[in-house]
Amino acid sequence: MYKLVIFDFDGTLADSAGWMVGELTPLAARFGFRQACATEIETLRGCDTRQILSRLGAPAWQLPFIAQHLRRRVAQDAETIQLFPGAKALLRRLAGQGVVLGLVSSNSAANVQRILGPEAAALIEHYACGAPLFGKAAQFRQVVRRARMKPSDTLCIGDQTGDIEAARQAGLACGAVAWGYARRELLAERSPTWLFETPDDVATRLAA
Repeated sequence: MYKLVIFDFDGTLADSAGWMVGELTPLAARFGFRQACATEIETLRGCDTRQILSRLGAPAWQLPFIAQHLRRRVAQDAETIQLFPGAKALLRRLAGQGVVLGLVSSNSAANVQRILGPEAAALIEHYACGAPLFGKAAQFRQVVRRARMKPSDTLCIGDQTGDIEAARQAGLACGAVAWGYARRELLAERSPTWLFETPDDVATRLAA
């Protein structure tokens, strides 16, 4: 059905939400935005990225510095971040079916490949890492060009509303995953091309 599938990383392949929640308090102290209590953190799962930043009072100009800091912290804690169950099997199955795999992430390539592990990292042919939080559309187009694919043959898969928006900006089909940080209901409201319940659901439905 699709010749190229481009994955997001954190929250889609990597189960990093718990790690990120643990970083919020020191991150708020370092960059001066408001700390969220445990109850509010759960509430924020029903907000898109811009709403989360607004509620926490994190200004847009700080985002590159926050992202850089988080990449350094992930590098220090990479061994504690695991892939979602079934993520490696999904990559193996799609690659085995002849699907070209890409990955676009705001995380660094070194962090991503370390957490993926050598086998899974080798299955992904095209990486575009260090993407701006609101700049993924350009990275999606870059991967499509490098893979020499048509937009109509490409599917982008992520766990945030921003992934859906970026795919649409790039003229690509979008798949949202229900196992990431954003609530399923929030993702469904944005009407992605596909809404996947589990990693196995992705492989099964795309092979149909």
